[in-house]
Parts: sequence; C-alpha cells; structure tokens
Amino acid sequence: MSSLFSDWLARQTAAPAENDAEQTTEATAGVDAPAAGETTAAGSAVAGDSGTTASAKESKTGRGRSGTEKVVLDTQLAAAIDIARSAITEVAGTSVVGEHLGTVAEATRLVTHYFVCTDPTYRGWRWVAVLARAPRAKKVTVCETALLPGPDALVAPEWVPWEERLEPGDMGPRDTLPKLDQDPNLQPGFQQTEDNAADNVDQIANFEFGLGRERVLSSDGLSAAASRWADSDAGPDGEFASRASANCGSCGYLMPIAGSLRQKFGVCANEWSPFDGRVVGLQSGCGAHSETDVRKPDHEPAEAVVDDYSGELEFQEG
Repeated sequence: MSSLFSDWLARQTAAPAENDAEQTTEATAGVDAPAAGETTAAGSAVAGDSGTTASAKESKTGRGRSGTEKVVLDTQLAAAIDIARSAITEVAGTSVVGEHLGTVAEATRLVTHYFVCTDPTYRGWRWVAVLARAPRAKKVTVCETALLPGPDALVAPEWVPWEERLEPGDMGPRDTLPKLDQDPNLQPGFQQTEDNAADNVDQIANFEFGLGRERVLSSDGLSAAASRWADSDAGPDGEFASRASANCGSCGYLMPIAGSLRQKFGVCANEWSPFDGRVVGLQSGCGAHSETDVRKPDHEPAEAVVDDYSGELEFQEG
C-alpha cells in the first residue's frame, strides 16, 4: 500500500488546533470534497471539477508547505480526470466509482483526484488517484490509487491494547495472563529465613507464614478487592442483604478469613445459599441464615404509657 493512508492517518492524529486552522473543505453534490481555491491541511492548492488553476493560500508566514515556495495546482494534471478515473476503475471496476469530487495539489506537478465511492459497504469513503508529470513533460503518470475514508466515513474504532480491553470474566481455561512486574496491587513478599541477622526483621514483617510467596497483596490491592466485594450482590448493600432477617456475621455457616479484611468479610459455606463458596460481607445476608427463625430487631420507639388514673389511692398496712 502507498503512503496515502499513512498521510491521511497522520492528518487525523494531528493537533486539533492545527486541524481546525487548515482543515480541507469539500462540497460537491452533497458529498464533502476539496473546494476550489482552498488549502488542505498540508497547505496544498485545491481546484473544482472545472480544472481551473488555483494557487495555494499562503500560511501566516507567507510561505507554502515547504516553507520556501508556494504550491501551484498543475492545470494539465488537474484536467486529467479521465486518466484518474480509468486508473481507479482498473482496480475497483466501474460500478463503484461515482462522480468526480475535486482535485488537490499535493506538491509541484503532483495532484490527487477524488471520486465518490458508490459501494454501500463503504459509506462516506472516497476513491483517490495521485497523478504526476515530469518537468516540461506532457505525459501524465499515475502514481497510485487508494480508497480513503472521508469526514463522515464509517471507520473502525480506535484500537485498544488487549490489556486495557480485557474485562473480568473474559478469561477461559486455556488463557494465561502475562506477568506484570510493576503491579500496584502486589508488593514483595520475602521467603522465610532464620532470624539471625538484622535485615531479617524487615523480611519477616512482609512474610506470610506457611506460604512464602514472592509477592503478596499491597494496600492498593486490598482496597480494590474490598471495594469489589462490597459493591457485589454479596455485599452489605445487595438485594439479599436488604431482605434478610439477620446478617452473615451472626450466621454459623460463615467461615472467617485471615488478614486485615477479616473485620468486614468472610466466606459462605452454606450449600443452600446463593453465595456458597463466595466472599460475603459481615453485614450482608440471605434467606439461608443458620438461624432462620431470628427476627429482624425492631428499632421503632416504644409507645409511651400515660397514667391517667384520677381516683384516690388507699394505703394499706402490712
């Protein structure tokens, strides 16, 4: 493939201010096309279907794209519409090439012709043919042809790296995630060693006894896990918890967990519970509580009792 698509992609990714200042405007038969006498983002001269000469507008510095001279539309290349169309139809066929939209001067004796693409699967795209000629030569040479998207073209969304595109639950049995050397959710965990040196004090502080893993959860990792569990349907704000008569913290099926998160979470071991084998919040709950006859405590204030007896009280001895 030629450099046409690369040039188009470079213009699309240019700075917004630069694109707004020098954006190409095109208008022919309701389709955006280079307008006569206007300058493209590259500073090229533009002509309409008539093929009349159009000089490139000077930039703020009074110079053209090269910085030293203006780009002038070559009239002979601009008039070679039939040659440009024939070059495109040799590749795409005549059925998908529509009307001529305009001509853009890319450089001295180098122009690009635009044609409508009538293929319904490429709505808003345009056929282009780049023509050139040698100095003082009358022969027109076809450099390249391509199909490029227009301003309103339907294009694929911006590519996102897979590590940013992957969502929880996307992994299959055969998938393997690469190791992240700089994972904010993990911190180094040191192997157990004999406490006979001063540096062992720091090592033992990060060691999880009985495991000896290379890395363990960091404070960020613990916080992220707690947030996910609390926001899940097994959290304290889930629908099951709002309808339960008692919370998981008082259920006999709750298995405590180790670590700092044990103060808020545990593991459900009730096969009848919808959260069997899952982490649940101590303030969560469900209808499979071990004490299903426990009623939800009534926090309504007791009704006031008023003594309205107006009779006389008799005192009796003994």
